[in-house]
Amino acid sequence: MTRLFPIRRAILGGLLTAAAFAGAAAAQSISGSYRAEGRNPDGSAYAGTVQIRDNGGAIEMNWQVGSQTYAGTGTRNGDVVWVNWGDTYPVVYVRMPDGELHGTWSNGRALERLIP
Repeated sequence: MTRLFPIRRAILGGLLTAAAFAGAAAAQSISGSYRAEGRNPDGSAYAGTVQIRDNGGAIEMNWQVGSQTYAGTGTRNGDVVWVNWGDTYPVVYVRMPDGELHGTWSNGRALERLIP
């Protein structure tokens, strides 16, 4: 299990590097409704919905996962999004070419995919 964490971090690092080279010109608004699929740090799966408001790079997010709701604010730089949601570590997403957002939270121990 511990071997997966360095692999996840390497994948995220590669995604962040690719996004940095894409530049701000490639950035599009990420506002909208998304379906969330993810894995908690303990490996359990979860699903829910997410609403995102992108105001020129200032991000507001609202998650609904089961009966739980979460809210956070953050920033977008090109295709990379950082959102503080009340945990020690932010959620970090990379916008994929198909519009999905792939992210990690809990310091790389949990994963989330947002599907428009």
